[in-house]
Amino acid sequence: MQNKVRIVLVNTSHPGNIGGAARAMKNMGLADLYLVAPKVYPSEEAVSRASGATDILDQAVVVETLEEAIADCQLVIGTSARERHIPWPLVDPRQAADMVYDEGLEAAFVFGREDRGLTNEELQRCHYHVHIPSIETFSSLNLAAAVQVIAYELRMKSLLMKDAPVVTPKWDVPAATSEQMDHFLAHLEEVLTKTEFLDPKVPRKVMTRFRRLYQRAQLDQQEMGMLRGMLTSVEKQIK
Repeated sequence: MQNKVRIVLVNTSHPGNIGGAARAMKNMGLADLYLVAPKVYPSEEAVSRASGATDILDQAVVVETLEEAIADCQLVIGTSARERHIPWPLVDPRQAADMVYDEGLEAAFVFGREDRGLTNEELQRCHYHVHIPSIETFSSLNLAAAVQVIAYELRMKSLLMKDAPVVTPKWDVPAATSEQMDHFLAHLEEVLTKTEFLDPKVPRKVMTRFRRLYQRAQLDQQEMGMLRGMLTSVEKQIK
């Protein structure tokens, strides 16, 4: 199961943190590392901090955008230490690990920049936000330490599930991917603009709330196709 989980680091400033994250992953049996526009990489400092986990670095996938890193993922969980203007489904690390195993989906855990975390837009691309409950007076975790906490919970869940029956999919059709959701929401925005439900000059937070709604529903690929077909039908009627 753990080969279905990827760790995504966004715009990491210090290459040593990439190496530290790789070491934390290997300690707990994770192997898939995605790097989104790292400031410095490859780096000898990353190799040094990896301390034997250089195979994780060697096979790391480097991309330019978060969209590329999570395109084929069905469950995306972003780390967040801040409250948002628009609340998002929030879980702790243990609940997040349970979700990965209980749902049996291709999952990604997304970690932001060392100094400011993930942007609002990046967090909105996540189905859930995960918050590590550190003490309020000293809540900031080193990036590699945060990866270690998540990787540990995934490892513990995998050990609990070791002798359990194989998880069977809940649905008869695979869950929609992040890329499919993006295409659907772009299509929805286009149609809502054509029908004048949405004013692009004053969009407010309409599309953000639609994203939260549909991601929370965790649509499968057939349901996604039905919604896209419905939008196409509306477009034909308004021409």
